[in-house]
Amino acid sequence: MRTIISLLLLFFCISLFSQTQISQDNFEGNSSIPSWFGDDCIIDTNFNNPFPNGSNLSTKVLRYSDVGGLYANVGFDAGFNFNLLTSSVFSLQVYVPSNGITGNQNNQISLKLQNGTIAQPWSTQCEIIKPILLNQWQTITFDFATDAYINLDPNSLNPLNRWDFNRVLIQLNGENNTSNVLAYIDDFLYSGAVSTFNNLVWSDEFDGNGAVNSLNWFHQTQLPNGFSWYNGELQHYTDSEDNSFISNGFLNIVAKREEFTNQGQTKQFTSARLNSKFAFKYGRVEVRAKLPTGAGTWPAIWMLGKSIIEPGGFWTSTHGTLHWPACGEIDIMEHWGTNQNVISSAVHHPINGNLSVGEFSYNAQYKPNVSNEFNIYAVEWNEQSITFSVNGINHFSYNPAIKNQYTWPFDAEQYLLLNIAIEPSVAPNFVQSTMEIDYVRVYQENVLNLDNVSNFSKIKLFPNPVTNELTINSKENINTTAEIYSLLGQKLYSCVLKEENTNIDVSNFQNGIYLVLIISEKGIDTYKVLKK
Repeated sequence: MRTIISLLLLFFCISLFSQTQISQDNFEGNSSIPSWFGDDCIIDTNFNNPFPNGSNLSTKVLRYSDVGGLYANVGFDAGFNFNLLTSSVFSLQVYVPSNGITGNQNNQISLKLQNGTIAQPWSTQCEIIKPILLNQWQTITFDFATDAYINLDPNSLNPLNRWDFNRVLIQLNGENNTSNVLAYIDDFLYSGAVSTFNNLVWSDEFDGNGAVNSLNWFHQTQLPNGFSWYNGELQHYTDSEDNSFISNGFLNIVAKREEFTNQGQTKQFTSARLNSKFAFKYGRVEVRAKLPTGAGTWPAIWMLGKSIIEPGGFWTSTHGTLHWPACGEIDIMEHWGTNQNVISSAVHHPINGNLSVGEFSYNAQYKPNVSNEFNIYAVEWNEQSITFSVNGINHFSYNPAIKNQYTWPFDAEQYLLLNIAIEPSVAPNFVQSTMEIDYVRVYQENVLNLDNVSNFSKIKLFPNPVTNELTINSKENINTTAEIYSLLGQKLYSCVLKEENTNIDVSNFQNGIYLVLIISEKGIDTYKVLKK
């Protein structure tokens, strides 16, 4: 039983943490920041706290020393793009001793966001400046939703509408001066949007070898207009294992050049198109895949409304009520072999006033080596917006101000499709290429949230948010334990639940979100608890 619980816990943690944007560092081993760097300044990330008093009794801090550099930034690259629309606050503690500064600069601290992946990252900068007091620890927050900000480029968008920020810089007492500043920084925190879609409701891990699991997938092979597929595509889709099969834990969808006659039509290419036998409304989809290559290949990971009327589709006979585009289409990933290093995402919906004519919104991101490396293609879809990403880096969000049957047919269940089409631009020397898929996972909102709705109705956690002491009330405590984990997966506390109330001291925990796992013979129940 314990082995099973451990495996379930590991899987749960991996699935949840993969959806989490968090940058934090207390400089005592609890860090999700890859590495800090000093730009025109000297830093030490393992410095003994010289002023362990007031609000900061930590042992270790970051020491920042500007010895006259014109810029003197300390910073890091997060490894993901910040989603400021859902989580816009950065915080840290800072101490500046008065004997560590020279000149007559303003006593202030700046937090700057940039795109660290381009040649001139400063050109993308957005900055918030806050005043500070000397000779004391203080917590400074930078809120890009409410604080006054400065765009280096005055033509830049509001930071809440930006998806390109992935670098953080911190600067004391301004730039373009040769004054000295000594400062100490601690408890940096950006607790990005933990997806509310953290309950795995459906997946295919493609374990084993052989045919595609027919309980999960339907092979769509019927030519919808009797002689061809849409967009002038050249392929027949088949249900043959030559075109779709599982090998060593990967789904292989193979597009190949071969003459094939079916439904009275002879074509020169074959491929596969899979419909999921699972449909859902709102959630997060993650697909880890390696894409085919070659001009003319058009792989896609996408979704259609379950209500679509499309001859030969899995859902049409039972739920078909709307033609495309009235059913809505969500393209999680599209790739064209003629544009090898670009990943595109889009939504298709009816043009305003006409349900029979479609229009679309899209964006793309540059992503090299998509045919040689696996990447995670994801979409997060809720009642307000649809957001697309590759490896956690967002590149497009659709959120129309007016939502109606034309702009927002995305308020009903959709199903998944996996396929490779062949375009007329196919290269003469193309023979075959494969899309390999490691897994497909669908997450939806867990009933477990900060309101403490639980599968174990006899267990309650309070208060939530909590400041000093968390109480777990259990009337069913036989062989039941509680474990607390950080969002980085670090186990921080464990105990056996007592009769009635178990009190847990969390006063020394950093502010943020923690996972409380209640483990019994019934299984694992998970709560999110906010520590203030």
